[in-house]
Amino acid sequence: MIRVAIADDQALIRAGFRALIDSEPDLEVVGEAGTGTTALELVRRERPDVVLMDIRMPEGDGLWATEQIAGDPALASVHVVIVTTFELDEYVARALKAGASGFLVKDTEPVDLLRAVRVAVAGEALLSPGVTKRLLTQVSAGMKAPVDATRLEPLTEREREVLRLVGRGLTNQEIGDELFMSPLTAKTHVSRIMTKLDARDRVQLVVTAYETGLVP
Repeated sequence: MIRVAIADDQALIRAGFRALIDSEPDLEVVGEAGTGTTALELVRRERPDVVLMDIRMPEGDGLWATEQIAGDPALASVHVVIVTTFELDEYVARALKAGASGFLVKDTEPVDLLRAVRVAVAGEALLSPGVTKRLLTQVSAGMKAPVDATRLEPLTEREREVLRLVGRGLTNQEIGDELFMSPLTAKTHVSRIMTKLDARDRVQLVVTAYETGLVP
């Protein structure tokens, strides 16, 4: 059973998410929070597998709460999926660096929200369909840290090719098509890259691809 926590300051949205998640036989809601502070308390108490995290909340926003969760070794198994809007694109870079495992817009299709929860638990990431390239453009514009290509030294040339495509937002299927390999082989490469770079999920690989200059 995948355990989900919901953090949003709007009770109506929390109720909608709860009804959707609880309708699935493999998912259950373990708690709700309306502020960043109570979200962090909920996560520390319940240790959910996934948190659906709003950004704009009182008493510590969702970005602050995500940073706290990702920075706590005791919560390493908790995956945060940010629920955002186009108007909040400027916060994407910070959320990525904080350790978020995915992004959804609030008007996304229910099936995509459910998929985001399951994908996050699998250690991958989901960016809202149709907005991936836009979000990654915002990420590249928001990251001003000096390029540090030495972090890529553990990777083979093929793994660098795969990481570059991950950084561009391609799925395993698309990576396979691009590099003439099966999606399973692409997934294996991604897993090895995550291990070598000590990345907790696919989103952190996107961050690395930009920070190292692999994706300009």
